[in-house]
Amino acid sequence: MSIQVKNLKYVYSENMPFESIALDDVSFEINDGEFVGIIGHTGSGKSTLLQHLNGLLKPKSGNIVISGVDITAPGVSMRDIRRKIGLVFQYPEYQLFEETVKQDVAFGPLNLGLSQEEADLRTREAIELMGLDYSEIAERSPFDLSGGQKRRVAIAGVIAMKPEVLILDEPTAGLDPKAHKELLEVIQTIHKEQGSILILVSHNMRDIARLADKVLVLDKGKLSMWGTPREVFARREELNEIGLSVPPAAEILYRLRDKGMEVNPNVLTIEEAVEELMKKL
Repeated sequence: MSIQVKNLKYVYSENMPFESIALDDVSFEINDGEFVGIIGHTGSGKSTLLQHLNGLLKPKSGNIVISGVDITAPGVSMRDIRRKIGLVFQYPEYQLFEETVKQDVAFGPLNLGLSQEEADLRTREAIELMGLDYSEIAERSPFDLSGGQKRRVAIAGVIAMKPEVLILDEPTAGLDPKAHKELLEVIQTIHKEQGSILILVSHNMRDIARLADKVLVLDKGKLSMWGTPREVFARREELNEIGLSVPPAAEILYRLRDKGMEVNPNVLTIEEAVEELMKKL
């Protein structure tokens, strides 16, 4: 499985007074099994890009090739593409609608044409993979759950469809620190166990630095940076110029260096920062 994006361009309200270019000549490639983080300030084109990867939007120009299939070409079955690409929008719990958790998670698999038996099996697997007790919540109304549990159930509904690519748009938005941490741990587990491509959009640089294999930076619709977390976050001044920051651990060392301390600020985690500081003490 691979994703190739070539010279992608998308224009909102084309030929209208408020026309704006949302994506401008964006190109990159994601390889099988990679965990990719996407960052950028509000309005940089992140959500627009995600909707192109799922086929919800069609580009003005450019191509998106997924496993050798150009999904921007005429006549391509988007139903088949969406079986492979699972997209979880921000606040997915607002899309819960069935009477029970079990029915809600099974909705996707059943609409793929799976038997009730297979859908039930996938439902149990997905709920448990999300760190929830199936026997405890399967017959409960999803609306009676906590905010963090609702979020997990909503994501389970996508996981149950077994996509080859899982795209998460700000999955921890609005969660308290405990639920935030727990959900990220579950996302890590999903990626390790399934080995599929995982794309995470987040404003939390610490999360991106810790989880991602590659980081894609968007600025005003353009691809500003693309590389490993260490490569991207080494460009602190450029990130600051477009309204972004480095992980907190790196920022501490950058400030110490600015004060005259000879440290290497190119760290990603608190543990790496402590190790660097210990060298100097």
